[in-house]
Amino acid sequence: MTAQHADPVRHVPDGPVPSSEEGRRLLDLVKVMARLRGPGGCPWDREQSHETLARHLLEESHELLEAIDRGDSDAIRDELGDLLLQVVFHAQMASEEGRWDVDDVARGLVEKLVHRHPHVFGDVEVSGTDEVLTNWEKLKAEEGSGPRSAVDEDIPVTLPALARAAKVQRRAAGWGVQWPSAEAAIASLREETEHLADASDDERAIGAVLFAAVAAARNLGVDAESALRRTTRGFAERYEVYLADARERGVDTASIREGELRDLFVGERSP
Repeated sequence: MTAQHADPVRHVPDGPVPSSEEGRRLLDLVKVMARLRGPGGCPWDREQSHETLARHLLEESHELLEAIDRGDSDAIRDELGDLLLQVVFHAQMASEEGRWDVDDVARGLVEKLVHRHPHVFGDVEVSGTDEVLTNWEKLKAEEGSGPRSAVDEDIPVTLPALARAAKVQRRAAGWGVQWPSAEAAIASLREETEHLADASDDERAIGAVLFAAVAAARNLGVDAESALRRTTRGFAERYEVYLADARERGVDTASIREGELRDLFVGERSP
C-alpha cells in the first residue's frame, strides 16, 4: 500500500479553526513541570525517575478507566489531566538528560498518526472501520525494524489477559486471520463452551472459552476487558443488595437457592 502524505506540520485539517487559546495551557503545563524539576523546585519532583514514576502511570490509567466505566465526565477530565502529567513528567526528565523532549514525543505521534491514516492524509480509500483496522496493523508493522517473528511479539505480557488476547487477535486480523462474521465467532464460543463439560484439561478448556469470548466480543464491537469490568461491578452491587436482604431476613447466605444464585451471577439480561 502506498500513499502520498501531506506534510503533517504544514497540513491544516478540515474543520473549525482552533481559537488562539487552544493548546496554550499545554505549554503552561510544560513550563510548570520544568519549574517543579528545576533549581528551587519541589524536592519530591526532583527526586523522581522513570522507574519511580512507573507505578503512578499504572495507577492513573486504572483510575481513568474507572471514571470512563462510571460515565463520569468531570472525573474523566480530571483523570486525563493526571495521565497527561505523567507524560509531561517523563518528557521533562528525558529533556534534562539531553535525550528528547515533549516536542519530540508530539512530533513522533503526529508522524505516526499521519502514516497510519492514509485514508485521511493520503489517497487510500477504505470501505469502513474493518478495513481501517486491517490497514492500521499492516502500516504499524512497516514502522518496525523488520518483520515480526510472532503475532504476540512486543505485546506486553503484563497486560490484563483479556486485553492482551484482544490485541493479539487484532494484530492477526490485520493480516486477514479472523472470523468472517460475528455469527461465526459466536458459534465458535458456543462450541468451546460445550466442550468444557467433558474437558480433560480444565485450564486449557477455560482458556479456549475465554479466547473465543474475546473473539466474539471483537466481532460485536465490544471491548472484552471493559465488558468484564462492568459485569463484575454489577455482580458486586447485586451481592451487596442480596447480603443486606439476607441479613434482614435472618437467612444464612450459604443456603442460597439455585434461582437466587443465577440471578446474583447473571443479573437481568437485555431483551
